[in-house]
Amino acid sequence: MCLAIPSRITKIENQMAVIDADGVQREASLLLLEDARVGDYVIVHAGFAIQKIDEQTAQESLRLLREAAAAYDAARSLEP
Repeated sequence: MCLAIPSRITKIENQMAVIDADGVQREASLLLLEDARVGDYVIVHAGFAIQKIDEQTAQESLRLLREAAAAYDAARSLEP
C-alpha cells in the first residue's frame, strides 16, 4: 500500500521540483505533469509528481494525516 502526501512545489529546475511536505523537503520529477508551477500542490508517488491538487484539498489531507498520526502515537503510548 502506498500513501501519497500532498506536497507544495517550492522550486523547479530542469523538470525536477523541490517539494515541501509539511516541513520535509525532497525532490520529485515533474515529467508526468504539464504546467506545474512553484506554489502548486501535488501528489507524489515513487518520486514522480502524478497529480496537481488545490490548496484546500491539500491542507485538509494534511490535517487528517496529522490527526491519524497523533491518534496512532496516543494509542502506542497506552501499550504496556
